[in-house]
Amino acid sequence: MRPNLTLEIGTGLFVLLGFAALLFLTTQLPASGMKFGAGAKGGYTVSAEFDNIGDLKVGSPVSMSGVRVGEVRTIAYNSKDYKAQVQLHIADGYRQIPDDSYASIQTQGLLGGKYIGISPGGSDTYLKEGSVIEQTQSAIVLESLINKFFANYASGKSGGADAGSGAAAPSAGKDTQPKTESRK
Repeated sequence: MRPNLTLEIGTGLFVLLGFAALLFLTTQLPASGMKFGAGAKGGYTVSAEFDNIGDLKVGSPVSMSGVRVGEVRTIAYNSKDYKAQVQLHIADGYRQIPDDSYASIQTQGLLGGKYIGISPGGSDTYLKEGSVIEQTQSAIVLESLINKFFANYASGKSGGADAGSGAAAPSAGKDTQPKTESRK
């Protein structure tokens, strides 16, 4: 009976450890407001406006050259400009980001989460508390790209047959005429 008791206790501890690991991992997701470890205490907040943020979430990373320099703090809709306004918290150690830098929403891998990538500009003045990043590029939404591809493909097939046959006939005549003349 003793070996069964040891096996049951070991299995129970393994399951509890699995649940604890699952709880820890869910708190570390970008969309989760709860974080373990040192949070960003110092730093400054800048904002940027985007036409489309895709599925960017509060807590998503902000990076430059692949290095995490901050995170997304808030996302709001600006009804005056019809754009998404995103506030970015930049860590204190990154105070020399040129104010003409470029912010774009990018994807981590093929199916990964969204993050904001900042490409540095060339200005001698730097972003500070309350600055606005003027140059932005919205998220590329995969569904809209697929829709555009199929729309272009469908219109190219129906319109391409008429236009293609008309365009192909004169060029075919030009190509075959010199060849037939050289044979004579």
